[in-house]
Amino acid sequence: MNQRILTELNKEPNKTKQYVILVAVLLGAFIWSLSALNFNAMDEGGGKIAANILKGIVQPDTQLLFNGTKQGVPYLLFETICIAFLGTIFGAILSIPIAFLMAPSIMPKPVYLFMRAFVVVIRTIPALVYGLMFIRVTGPGPFAGVMTMSLTSIGMVSKLYVDVIEEIDTGILESMDSFGCTTFEKIRFGIIPQLIANFTSITIYRFDMNLRDATILGLVGAGGIGAPLIFAMNSYRWHQVGSILIGLIVLILIVEVISNYLRGKLVNG
Repeated sequence: MNQRILTELNKEPNKTKQYVILVAVLLGAFIWSLSALNFNAMDEGGGKIAANILKGIVQPDTQLLFNGTKQGVPYLLFETICIAFLGTIFGAILSIPIAFLMAPSIMPKPVYLFMRAFVVVIRTIPALVYGLMFIRVTGPGPFAGVMTMSLTSIGMVSKLYVDVIEEIDTGILESMDSFGCTTFEKIRFGIIPQLIANFTSITIYRFDMNLRDATILGLVGAGGIGAPLIFAMNSYRWHQVGSILIGLIVLILIVEVISNYLRGKLVNG
């Protein structure tokens, strides 16, 4: 039996050459990429700044960390959560009709190809660029952050929604047709139950991503905790930097645990 297995394995094509070529290409690309890095820019100042940041995390500004005013970490984190949450909800709602328009099994080819190209364009532009654009339109603040989160969410959420729509069990709809169900009944009892769990899971996953992006958007003035963080760093107030980073770490860990639990419940039942 073992001899037969070895014989079959020996019949397999030898891919050593392909693997060697692949490793050589990757190694060459890695070495070529290193040429773009400027290691001479690293000096003692960078190491000192890194040490000060670590010191600020170990010895944070507790007054800022537990301050209940609008300048305190708890309020800034709450504002960041609100930006991410509202942006995710608006983006998810807008993604539903876009996803159906992108579904090849539902829409004619010109329609879904146009919508897919539209979504690709949305995904091409980085969130920071959208943030700067909305700040020019609406002014700095949380509203610009919400608009940015909504638009950037459409790019990913609608694409994942389409995958779920394409996996709908059409046999259920055909059975409902045979029973004489109306279009509304087929949507209510045949389509929505198949979509709701996966749609909700995708939305929660996107909220987890938006929470991190909302922090970065604050750096350009789109609300949230990012702006106080960059101001504290520019002013070399490392204890305040430590307080903000501790708040962010705790918040993201909590959201990560809750979102993973909810997504597991939704997908697995």
